[in-house]
Amino acid sequence: MKDKHKVSATHLLLIPSYNTGALLKDTVTEALQQWLPVWVIIDGSDDGSDALLQPLQIQYSGTLRVIKYSENSGKGAAVLAGIIQAQQQGYTHILTMDADYQHPASFIRQYMQASVENPEFMVLGEPLFDDSAPMIRVKGRQISNWWVNLETMNWGIHDSLFGMRVYPIADLVAVMHSTRWARRFDFEPEVAVRMAWRGVPVVNIATPVRYISKQEGGVSRFKYGRDNMLLTGMHIRLLCDFLLRLPKLLMRNKSMRRLG
Repeated sequence: MKDKHKVSATHLLLIPSYNTGALLKDTVTEALQQWLPVWVIIDGSDDGSDALLQPLQIQYSGTLRVIKYSENSGKGAAVLAGIIQAQQQGYTHILTMDADYQHPASFIRQYMQASVENPEFMVLGEPLFDDSAPMIRVKGRQISNWWVNLETMNWGIHDSLFGMRVYPIADLVAVMHSTRWARRFDFEPEVAVRMAWRGVPVVNIATPVRYISKQEGGVSRFKYGRDNMLLTGMHIRLLCDFLLRLPKLLMRNKSMRRLG
């Protein structure tokens, strides 16, 4: 594995951000200590958080890139814009992580190592919650995980919503271009399902996640009613698509069992 001070020519760390305040600088600072290069997508933020990165841009000139968009388009759309540029520059894989300091930067190298050793795989985080996790969020993702396991015939996706992941860029671009959805909060579960349909195998990495309270500066873009409606509609769409694909998926799984 590369020394952490070397710059990878294949694996890029991508951090989309929308109004994450001072936590953005904390996230990016720790990420830069683990991996280079790092790109930050400022997705229409109007809280001035991008200005906090200016000292880091000077310190990490050439290895920290900040891409700003004037309007908020959603996490999936921001990631898509980033990976298209990354692919044009020759990168083959991206690791996405949230900008709100919930994901541990200390795990970045483990994720990248798993991807380097298994370049055809998607590397998915499996969250380990502590007492700070809102129970309603934990129960909600259990429901989403049940649906994803059904829609992928238990392909091996342990968690459908965790945002710390490594994707093969070519597969992710193809998946994103195959649907007009997966542009907002539905990004992670929908692309995981569609990558599974595409036959991309999975490595899961158990990863601690922290929920930071508002008193500690924590921010959340999750809106319970709006985003649960979005996820419900997504699973209805995916289930219908799954049923149409079922004969082909059954044949694929039968072939895999025969080869195995």
